[in-house]
Amino acid sequence: MTSAPTQGFDRDRDEFTRGARAIVVLPDQGGANRDNDARLAETAGLAEAIGVEVVDRVALRVRQPRAATLIGSGQVQGLATIVQQNEATLVVVDAALSPIQQRNLETGVGAKVIDRTGLILEIFGERAATAEGRLQVELAHLDYQAGRLVRSWTHLERQRGGFGFLGGPGETQIEADRRLIRDRMAKLRRELDQVTRTRGLHRDRRQRAPWPVIALVGYTNAGKSTLFNRLTGADVMAEDLLFATLDPTLRQLSLPGLEKAILSDTVGFVSDLPTQLVAAFKATLEEVVSADLLVHVRDVAHPDSEAQRTDVEAVLAEIGVSETTLRMEAWNKLDLLEPDRHDALVAEAGRRDDVVALSALTGEGVNVLMEAVALRLTSAHRQYRITLAAGDGAGAAWLHAHGEVLGQEATDDRVAYDVRLAKRDHERFLQRGDPERVLNR
Repeated sequence: MTSAPTQGFDRDRDEFTRGARAIVVLPDQGGANRDNDARLAETAGLAEAIGVEVVDRVALRVRQPRAATLIGSGQVQGLATIVQQNEATLVVVDAALSPIQQRNLETGVGAKVIDRTGLILEIFGERAATAEGRLQVELAHLDYQAGRLVRSWTHLERQRGGFGFLGGPGETQIEADRRLIRDRMAKLRRELDQVTRTRGLHRDRRQRAPWPVIALVGYTNAGKSTLFNRLTGADVMAEDLLFATLDPTLRQLSLPGLEKAILSDTVGFVSDLPTQLVAAFKATLEEVVSADLLVHVRDVAHPDSEAQRTDVEAVLAEIGVSETTLRMEAWNKLDLLEPDRHDALVAEAGRRDDVVALSALTGEGVNVLMEAVALRLTSAHRQYRITLAAGDGAGAAWLHAHGEVLGQEATDDRVAYDVRLAKRDHERFLQRGDPERVLNR
């Protein structure tokens, strides 16, 4: 078999450069409720997000997965021909490959092979901007690499930018590398534990404050950051790009009937999100777990919108989000729909109290979302009767600022307030500890 051309590939260093020509391969094993073309387009988008030039997309029907190569021997030969015809130097397989499958496929097709997990980790390695994000990505990368005996090792004693899979000095000193990987992972976990504690302190301070936290969640490229910018006036990176946002961003938000709220923009989810990333980003995703309300932003113009919704719900369950957490959906990208489909979705959303149809790009429906979010947050409020000393002006002001005072009844030295409050605000008020205050539920 003729070896693959060397465009974008230094065979001596086993290193690919940005602009490498790639073939995207989808092993269709059946059972997935997804459109193959949409799945190929998503994987091609992931590859292009790290500067790879996708020259062909191939879906292969796999009736019986092979332990050695996942796909059949005839399919391997056919793929090798496609690689040669397109002068490709990289094959991206949209599936999880074992180290043996990855190595055998590289030999069979004459090109570097990475799987879906490696591709996603590569993107995260390029995009992580904060020190915390880079720690999380490096830990995920090392966890993935620890069990792989393929030519994608990077010797940890040699300094190198990023944590990518498209380069490395080769398969050398594997046992030493394994030991170094274990030591480095232990160090990273200690540093991330400190990050978790610090983030927990910040979260505790926010929870002592009277403001609810709203987290935007959703599939990658669903438009979360565009909506975040629209709602807060921020300038978070928002492009038609998979995983445009990795690091969480929090901003103050004004809502009807609420003094203040905190809005959090989080990393987008994706189908088959690597377990290494879920574990590594746990500290970041704890912002989602502790939120008062989750707004699930969905791209309703995408052909796999329902499947993406299922993927997001699966990740939320995996990171420990309670089923009782308040949730609502924002059906985004109305501007991309045909008029009939647009009107049908707007009408359907109008009949539900947990859905708002909108376009974060044009602003259509955004005001409706803000009103719905405020209503969703305040609908969980309960009515309490709280009796204060007549001279307790600070307590009365607090009730007016954080709840809805429905009425009051004064006596000589006491004032009884009927007030609607969130449960946690009521508990916070009870903890004020003023001996002059008499509190009755």
